[in-house]
Amino acid sequence: MPFTFTSMPTAEALEQRIAELRAQVRRAAGSGDRTAARRLRAELRAAETEWDAAVLGAPQQPAPARQSAAAVPVREHVHRALTLLSVPAAPKLVLAVHDAFFSGELVAARLTSLRRDEERSFRAAPYARPYYVCAAMTTDLLAPARGLLAVSTWSPARRMVGPLSPRVDLLTGAIRLARHMTDHGCTSARQRVLWQLAVSIPGATDGKTIDPDVVLAAAERELDVHREDDTQQRADAAERAVRQLADPAAQLFGVRLAVADRRRNEA
Repeated sequence: MPFTFTSMPTAEALEQRIAELRAQVRRAAGSGDRTAARRLRAELRAAETEWDAAVLGAPQQPAPARQSAAAVPVREHVHRALTLLSVPAAPKLVLAVHDAFFSGELVAARLTSLRRDEERSFRAAPYARPYYVCAAMTTDLLAPARGLLAVSTWSPARRMVGPLSPRVDLLTGAIRLARHMTDHGCTSARQRVLWQLAVSIPGATDGKTIDPDVVLAAAERELDVHREDDTQQRADAAERAVRQLADPAAQLFGVRLAVADRRRNEA
């Protein structure tokens, strides 16, 4: 009897599946279908677990571990942290999440020019890579949001940052980390990162201890308050970006501030 192999989904395919499931969960929750929302959330967690396996892979042997970590490009480390958070994030948070949740060394100094290097690479050979570490963009000017990194495979709306987005993204990041800790373990380093996000969420901590399940519930309660308005603002900005930005690089990395200012003055 012949033996057949079943190919595993790629990280990119899983990211697309995760994005679709998130949208389905939001629609089910918004329509009040809690049964469907719970079922879809279970599928979402399973897809996220598959992504962890696809990206992290099997544990490495002690001997070649140092070489393997050194060989991983900085963009790969950043991509892992951003994908776990699932929202635009500042380099400081990316570093903290990487150090607490992933293996390998990520040096802060190497993040300084990463987005600029990624843009140069994209302009030289558009879409040659499966993903790029790009810029989050402001909803008003469609300019790069200062100090925020995103992933090119995310939807345009997800890469937008409006007035409510910093709070929504903090809550979303806390939810993602809390779920990951519930499923994969809660180390002291991970607790510290989650604490940094949860300390500003009402009811997430008692000031002395932190529980991922408590953080998850508190963050989801507050997120329900802001999600709809923020989602609409981001969607409107994404539609405007598609209409106004003919340059594919500008759609990923934003327009330069001088150009954005000129457009605002003309308007």
